[in-house]
Amino acid sequence: MIFARGVGDVWDSAFVTSTADDVKRALADVSDEADAVNLARFFKTGPGEYGEGDVFIGVRVPGTRSVVRAHADLDLPEVTVLLDSPVHEHRLAGLLVLVTQFDRAAKAGDDALREKIVSFYLDLVMRGRVNNWDLVDSSADRILGTWLFDRPRDPVFELAADDDLWRRRVALLSTFGFIRRGDASTTLEVAESVLGDRRDLTQKATGWMLREVGKRVDRALLTGFLDRNAAAMGRTALTYACEHLTAEERAGYRAMR
Repeated sequence: MIFARGVGDVWDSAFVTSTADDVKRALADVSDEADAVNLARFFKTGPGEYGEGDVFIGVRVPGTRSVVRAHADLDLPEVTVLLDSPVHEHRLAGLLVLVTQFDRAAKAGDDALREKIVSFYLDLVMRGRVNNWDLVDSSADRILGTWLFDRPRDPVFELAADDDLWRRRVALLSTFGFIRRGDASTTLEVAESVLGDRRDLTQKATGWMLREVGKRVDRALLTGFLDRNAAAMGRTALTYACEHLTAEERAGYRAMR
């Protein structure tokens, strides 16, 4: 690894070659003004919309990933600089750096470093820095869902109980990490706890995770959940959850609402 921890779990600057400013300059080099306008519109940055105030410089995801590959050696204070930026692509780059470092630490068997990254990530979530759907979706299951699979899952339930849109979505998406490993229990519990949340991005995330339960774990777990809860579900969540069911089954669950 390029990055390393020194004595006493302090990041050793001798091994760190990139800074947040390096990442910002690299992103600016591949930015596009027209894309900035389109992305701002796509991510609903207008007054009263879910991404209100978010700033885009016009870097598509492949461009951001390319920059991250070249600068994945950032230490956590430099990642903080990126996540505290008002620029969306800076925050996405910072999160992708964390995912990269978390994956590398897993391969190296360094649980102390993984735990440090998880704690850092949860702090970012609570400070409102993981605050758009792509930021959540690119990080929650890869970091939180992977770490908590064989550990107490209290942080997931605490985030799900929080009315903040992004914290709740982090809770839902983190369970994708469990689903990938064949465990649907937390997904079903969290999904049931947020059924009354009619916000579009919560609805989509809930339905998406339920669909994945049926697709990747056990179809009967999905249909059993729908048998119990379809009548209380929002239309969007139900539509997403039923996507891979038969036309007859979809019609039956819609009729329960």
